[in-house]
Amino acid sequence: MAQNNRFVLSLITRENDYQAEEATEAERVAYQLGVDLNILYAEGDAVNQSQQLLEQVYAADEKRPAGCIVQPVGTSLPQVASAACAKGIGWVVLNRDADYLPELIRMAKAPAFEVTTDHMEIGRIQGRQMAVLLPQGGMALYLEGPSGSPAVQQRKAGMLETKPANIQLCVIRSQWGRHHAAEAVASWLRLATSRQEKLGLVAAQSDTLAMGAREAIESNVPPSERARWLALPFLGCDGCRNTGQAWTDQHLLTATVHVPLLSGVAIRLLQSALRGARVEPRTLMMPESYPPIAQLKQSGQAGGKVR
Repeated sequence: MAQNNRFVLSLITRENDYQAEEATEAERVAYQLGVDLNILYAEGDAVNQSQQLLEQVYAADEKRPAGCIVQPVGTSLPQVASAACAKGIGWVVLNRDADYLPELIRMAKAPAFEVTTDHMEIGRIQGRQMAVLLPQGGMALYLEGPSGSPAVQQRKAGMLETKPANIQLCVIRSQWGRHHAAEAVASWLRLATSRQEKLGLVAAQSDTLAMGAREAIESNVPPSERARWLALPFLGCDGCRNTGQAWTDQHLLTATVHVPLLSGVAIRLLQSALRGARVEPRTLMMPESYPPIAQLKQSGQAGGKVR
C-alpha cells in the first residue's frame, strides 16, 4: 500500500457551484490533516477523466498518490479503479453507487469505498416542495441534467414518486452549468408551443440550472410578460451556502435541496483507512429541504402565480 500523504480529487467540472464548494471543502480538510491534495477537473469529459486518472495511477513511485477520490462524469470507472487498487492506491467513489465495489474490496490491495448522497431522496424532497407550491396542480417546467447520469435518473425518479398527479411536467434536458441551462430554456422559449403552456413553477436538478432558466427568461421573454414569469416559484437542488441557499434567501429561488458536501468526509475516511482503520463500504449522506417543508407551507408562497 502506498505510504504517502498525496491524494487526488477528480471532479466533473469547474462550472458547477456544488463542485466548486466540494473543491473548497476538500482543500480545507486536506490542510487540516496535512494531506497534499491535487484537484483535477474532467471538464465534463469522461474520456478526459479516465486519462487524467490513469496518468496518476501509472506515475513514477515518488509521484504516485496514496488515494484517488473520484466523482465520475460517466461510468464509475471500474477499469481505472482496478488499476489503482492493483498499484496499492486507495479508491473512493463520490456521489455515485459503484456496483463493482464489493469485488474490488475483496481483491484490492488498498481501501475502496464510496461516499454518496441519497439522490432518490433529493428528488422526493423536490416533489414535496412542488406539491406545497402548486396545491391545485398545474404545469411545471422541469430541467434535468445530462442523460446517462445515475444521479439525474435517480433525482427524477424520486421526484416522480412524490409529485402529485395533478402536476404535469414539461421536461428540458441540459448539460450541467448555468449557461447550458440558459441556452436550453432560450431554445424552448422560441417554440410557439412554449407560450401556450400555463406554467405554475420551474424546477431544476441543480441550483445553477434553475438560475440559468431565470437568465433565459430575463433575456427572452418580452418586458410586458417578464414580471409574471419571474414571479413563478423556482426550485433548485444542491443548496450550497454561497449560491443555492443565498439565492433562496434573496428570493431568486423559492426553495432548494441542501446536499451535504462529501469531499471532506471522503478525505478523512480515506486517511483513516490507509492507516488501518475499518471504513464502511458505503457512507450515505442525507439531503434536506431549504427552507424546511413546514416553513415553506407557512411562507405564503404556496399556489405560486400561474401565467
